[in-house]
Amino acid sequence: MRAVGVIGAGQMGAGIAQVSAGAGYHVYLSDLDLAKAEEGKAGIAKALSRLVAKEKMSAGDAETLLSRIEPVASYEPMAVAGLIIEAATEREDIKRKIFESVGAVLGDQAVLASNTSSIPITRLAQSSPDPQRFIGVHFFNPVPVMGLIEIIRGLATTDATVDVVRQYGEALGKQLVFANDAPGFIVNRVLMPMINEACFALGEGVATMRDIDTACQLGLNHPMGPLTLADFIGLDTCLEITNVLFQSTGDPKFRPAPLLQKYVEAGWFGRKTKRGFYDYSGEVAQPTR
Repeated sequence: MRAVGVIGAGQMGAGIAQVSAGAGYHVYLSDLDLAKAEEGKAGIAKALSRLVAKEKMSAGDAETLLSRIEPVASYEPMAVAGLIIEAATEREDIKRKIFESVGAVLGDQAVLASNTSSIPITRLAQSSPDPQRFIGVHFFNPVPVMGLIEIIRGLATTDATVDVVRQYGEALGKQLVFANDAPGFIVNRVLMPMINEACFALGEGVATMRDIDTACQLGLNHPMGPLTLADFIGLDTCLEITNVLFQSTGDPKFRPAPLLQKYVEAGWFGRKTKRGFYDYSGEVAQPTR
């Protein structure tokens, strides 16, 4: 496999494109239009320039990596890719439309993968041209830094398909873990209930925002507190994942916290909107509650 297609040039898709190109693959990067795909590549270039400035990468290596990323206006060029990864927003209806469209150009032996963080793979595979060649390949943000990939096989996924993504993940130098198909897989099955419970605790006045974060950060030896992490992930994404867990299982333990829903309704999504549980408009983040 020499070429990889990445659908979605946002934070996750651009990260996947970057590490794929860094591993030597030619990457076809697409989004809603060519301008957004080019914007995604420009963001990668900016990130690489910072690495060059810090002497963590040579200018020549950065240029070579960028040369392997080709923004495209449609899915047609991805017909030569051995692996196509969807990295769109965490909404099932959007993902299904992408799979139906890209299925028209998917090679006879190529694998179609979703970077979904919570939606069951077997269910998504219904919209793929061949469920046997459909799989979950879940990266973590920021992709170039985080060393993990969750690989999730659907009910129909073949061993050969798993082998393709295993070899790909190993080429990227990532640690691979394998999960059975269930809502949230491993990481988000454990993480989102913790974030959601922190939202319940904040909404019920158990403690202040900073004290909840500090207690979990130091008491659990985590790099950051759950509310800070939620802002980093995106509160809209956290709510989408929690809704998938709740709706897919019917288990009330996954019921989204009212405060999380309220923040999303306000458009306070976290760092990407400069306001979430914390306000990021100043030099130091300040609690919004």
